[in-house]
Amino acid sequence: MSATPPTTDPTRFWEDRYRDSDRVWSGNPNPLLVREAGDLTPGTALELGCGEGADAVWLAGRGWHITGVDISATALRRAAAHAAAAGVAARTAWQRHELGVTFPEGTYDLVSAQFLQSPVALDQDRVLRLAAEAVAPGGTLLLVLHGGWPSWQGEHDHPFDAVFPTLDGVLDQLALPETWRVVTREAVERPAPSPTGEPGTRVDLVWRLHRTV
Repeated sequence: MSATPPTTDPTRFWEDRYRDSDRVWSGNPNPLLVREAGDLTPGTALELGCGEGADAVWLAGRGWHITGVDISATALRRAAAHAAAAGVAARTAWQRHELGVTFPEGTYDLVSAQFLQSPVALDQDRVLRLAAEAVAPGGTLLLVLHGGWPSWQGEHDHPFDAVFPTLDGVLDQLALPETWRVVTREAVERPAPSPTGEPGTRVDLVWRLHRTV
């Protein structure tokens, strides 16, 4: 998903977003992460766009040594506090990056990007290619992205212009060699009520990709 035109400074946008409330997200791990990563053998992990740390803390609780990355220093402070409260601080590390501009070094057994989509400038294609390059041999790339607006948003009621990904489009863009295997490629419809409680649904797209060598 990308906004047009990207006129707002990304760091300022996300810092303001987090500073405007005590908590932005639920504090619970994303269900598709839990579904797809629950059977993986713990090792080293990288989470791109970790926000307030719920997914990273869940992975650390299962034995992963995880590096969480986000553009917002406020979000990273909250993530570190969440990890400390959960007793997994020793298995977590936090780095600030404006992804697409800078990217963490190293390779990992799991690289996860959950809803790495932004209404302000983000070179998503480049970030996802770098994410694949950061997967160690034998490791997993796990991507989850929104596939469209919630059903309760009318055709002309969108907060900004966006281009959403497709299942085949992301794979085509990644252009992974034959040393990769597609484990999961799925569109998942889930309940997504409106801010006022109106019932609705939203489609999320999930890819679990295994690097064989």
